Amino acid sequence: MPAKLHWLKPTDPPDSFPDPDLALTNPDGLLAVGGDLSMPRLLAAYRGGIFPWYQDDQPIMWWSPNPRAVLFPAELHISRSLRRTLRQNRFSVSIDCDFSGVVSGCADSRSESGTWITSEMASAYQALHAHGHAHSVDVWGDEKLVGGLYGINIGRVFFGESMFSRADNASKIALVHLVAVCHKLGIQLIDCQVASAHLASLGSRQIPRTKFIDLLQRYTQYPSPVSWGHAHRKTAELLA
Repeated sequence: MPAKLHWLKPTDPPDSFPDPDLALTNPDGLLAVGGDLSMPRLLAAYRGGIFPWYQDDQPIMWWSPNPRAVLFPAELHISRSLRRTLRQNRFSVSIDCDFSGVVSGCADSRSESGTWITSEMASAYQALHAHGHAHSVDVWGDEKLVGGLYGINIGRVFFGESMFSRADNASKIALVHLVAVCHKLGIQLIDCQVASAHLASLGSRQIPRTKFIDLLQRYTQYPSPVSWGHAHRKTAELLA
């Protein structure tokens, strides 16, 4: 590893990450290695614009890409075909009803290319969920889980971690419902981490890391909503 790469010890304070401006420009903003996936460290990382991403045969790696892919809820783009799918009511959607199932679905969908959702990662996010920090949007078809997404909520920011789809448009439907919940809860920013054509088609865009961190400093100061289980607004309200 390059000498300038920062190594964390599990005994280091949770907020002992280096300045994200020190992240390597290639590949994709690698900032630090090591540490642990304790709840305080994970929450400190997300507040600072940093997230873990690694595979089973690697140490924990911490990243802060520049630019950063984000979705502002007001900028959600719903295509005509997606609107038709939404109006067909082929799927039902719930919030936090099967968090572990969504995490497993995300891991399974990437098993061929090598998932970063290791068993250690899954356990860490399950702990965040148990303490009200992580949430899932669950998409159901014929009473089976066919898609969804999960992530972490701090203040008025939702940090999206992963999504999956076992049926056409299921992950897009999950994102539309997430945005509906964000509107109701006052969440101003959805972190998409790294750009993709899939997310761009739904309205995400890239912003400089400095701007992203400025937004985090503003929005993560607010109390996190506690009413996720009651905030699910019907998609029809978005389309009215």
